[in-house]
Amino acid sequence: MALFTRREYESRLQVVKHRMNQQGIDTLIVTDPANMNYLTGYDGWSFYVPQAVVVALTLDEPIWVGRGIDSNGARLTCWLDEAQIRAYGDHYVQSAVLHPMDYVGEVLDEFNLVHGYIGVEMDAYYFSAYAYQRLVRALPNASFVDATLLVNWVRLIKSDQEIAYIQQAGAIVTRAMYTALEVIRPGVRESDAAAEIFRAQIQGTEEYSGDYPAIVPLIPSGVRASAAHLTWADRRYEVGDSVNIEIAGCRHRYHSPLSRTVVIGQPEPRLAELAKVVVEGLATALAVVRPGALCEEVENAWQSTIQRHGFIKPSRLGYAAGLNYPPDWGEHTASLRAGDKTVLEPNMVFHMIAGMWHDGYGLEMSEAFRVTPSGAEVLASVDRCLFVVGEERYQGATA
Repeated sequence: MALFTRREYESRLQVVKHRMNQQGIDTLIVTDPANMNYLTGYDGWSFYVPQAVVVALTLDEPIWVGRGIDSNGARLTCWLDEAQIRAYGDHYVQSAVLHPMDYVGEVLDEFNLVHGYIGVEMDAYYFSAYAYQRLVRALPNASFVDATLLVNWVRLIKSDQEIAYIQQAGAIVTRAMYTALEVIRPGVRESDAAAEIFRAQIQGTEEYSGDYPAIVPLIPSGVRASAAHLTWADRRYEVGDSVNIEIAGCRHRYHSPLSRTVVIGQPEPRLAELAKVVVEGLATALAVVRPGALCEEVENAWQSTIQRHGFIKPSRLGYAAGLNYPPDWGEHTASLRAGDKTVLEPNMVFHMIAGMWHDGYGLEMSEAFRVTPSGAEVLASVDRCLFVVGEERYQGATA
């Protein structure tokens, strides 16, 4: 069953073409797997080899270009006609002589798209310097321009169906976070906790399953909680550990991230105090969210709150999030930080993450939220507090 209507895909395509026309781009070669999904519906773990979606002002539909063994996946997930699905043979894969971008050049030649201005996503994760070199060699009569984030910015405002999937992801991450709070106990291996969290993320709810998230569970504990973006270690939890949990629910590639910190035993006074400040700061920042507000205004409300208590957060407070593949669930567009004057509009989705890392300890607390006509809709339903666990069930720490 199609995840979106053909009309929605066609509407997305028209907006992208409009932006291409504004930037003087005749043909766009999309290599970001999330943008490929957004424009065609294609969903497969094939981004470890070169692949692309081609959008041309002169064509009614995009062209999917990928490895031969992935072409049936394109037929099963894309809304495109058969003529728009083009597959290269396996002799192009990891060859010292050929490259899949050589074949992309052949496809563009077939559709008479080898002249004019061609946009490429220069800073996309899966578009290598060598791929660019081969593409330029294959299309000597074209002029190449950087079209990084062109599609990403179109994705910033979600449709109602996209929001529905993100809300479902919010329900999934709620269950996954409470699973984490149940399994983190003294003597439990970090790897076993990660396995149970991952299981909950993929299992989803009774109504719908989860998808694999773009980032694995980030659950550093003890002194490692003073660092961001660490996974699990080969150790067992001990009394006195604090554990930062950053995970996401994922539904049809749409994410709802969430972070909380849990302490095994009595929290240190400095961590408990930091947690109170962060809870206050998040509430203040979320209260600023409304259509017409600027991203930097949300971050300023946060900074003003925590600075009154003697804290400062040098990194951004949040970022647009949603549809994505590994290694990131962020969209790389608007950020909640000073200087970002992006105007908030209904159906934008952000991950507001108050990550605070200091010498020897740290704390993470976050909310994914949707901008609504009246404010912020928080997507998960997990108490906003520092959690304390022991041998029994968790309880929220309010002091």
